[in-house]
Amino acid sequence: MSGLLALLDDVAGIAKVAAASVDDIAGAAAKAGSKTAGVLIDDAAVTPKYLQGFEPARELPIIWRIARGSLVNKLVFLLPAALLMSAFAPWLVWPLLILGGCYLTFEGAEKIVHVLMPHDDHSGGPDGSHDIGDPLHLEEQKVQGAIKTDFILSAEIMVIALSTIEIEGFWMQAVTLAVVGVAITLFVYGAVAVIVKMDDIGLWLSQVGRLGLTRALGRGIVKFMPWLLKALTVVGTAAMIWVGGSIIVHSLAEMGWHAPEAFIHHLSEDYGQGNGLLEWAITAGVDFVLGFVVGLILIPIGTKLVAPVWAALFGGKAGAH
Repeated sequence: MSGLLALLDDVAGIAKVAAASVDDIAGAAAKAGSKTAGVLIDDAAVTPKYLQGFEPARELPIIWRIARGSLVNKLVFLLPAALLMSAFAPWLVWPLLILGGCYLTFEGAEKIVHVLMPHDDHSGGPDGSHDIGDPLHLEEQKVQGAIKTDFILSAEIMVIALSTIEIEGFWMQAVTLAVVGVAITLFVYGAVAVIVKMDDIGLWLSQVGRLGLTRALGRGIVKFMPWLLKALTVVGTAAMIWVGGSIIVHSLAEMGWHAPEAFIHHLSEDYGQGNGLLEWAITAGVDFVLGFVVGLILIPIGTKLVAPVWAALFGGKAGAH
């Protein structure tokens, strides 16, 4: 009897440890996921562009193919790479974050310049190609282009997540990163699926609704969705530049150059005057301005140097949106 009680006590102890581990993983995953907000908004804003020109019946299958490719990017390629880096070259985390932050600022600044400056609207689609007659070939090209873009954004997400994980142990970090990767993929592409199909839902309500209010709601949804997509694009672009600037400033501080972060901190304290929301807004605003300046500097480098090299190696524009 005493042996049984001891066994039950051991099982209870193991269960407590397991529950604590689950709590640690969930907490770390939530914290890591929250740090990637800017990248997530951009990912959700970008993906619907790859569905333009397809029949409604093909939209969800295409989203599923992109989501599946995103999971492969995160779990098969990026997760092992992140764990190896954490184990053998942890010093690489901050330089890679700076590189990722530079990519975000470049993409955001390029989008703003693209809107403000004259450009050729016939230069190609989101994947850098012209319209193609064969729908199957076009779908395959758009899916592959979306997965390539996702790889860059997913790499940024995984490195950001890795930098925020404070729990020790190889397997704990591995499970946490896997949870982050799966949860973020489900969130982003689930949101994309809802956004893409909302106009179809609105059209259906406007046609079959029995009540005038229901039909009016359907028409309102159809009219609202283009504005929502535009708003997502604007918010996503601003978030990319802000988050990119913030990542660069914080990573430089972690590498030993504290001056930019200290300057922004003192600026927010001096003008925020103890108001937490105002201090955050000042910090975010300065990060945005710095990120935009960095992005503008990087535009000629990215378009004249990096893009041709990327096209030669992988057959498409780097990070083409």
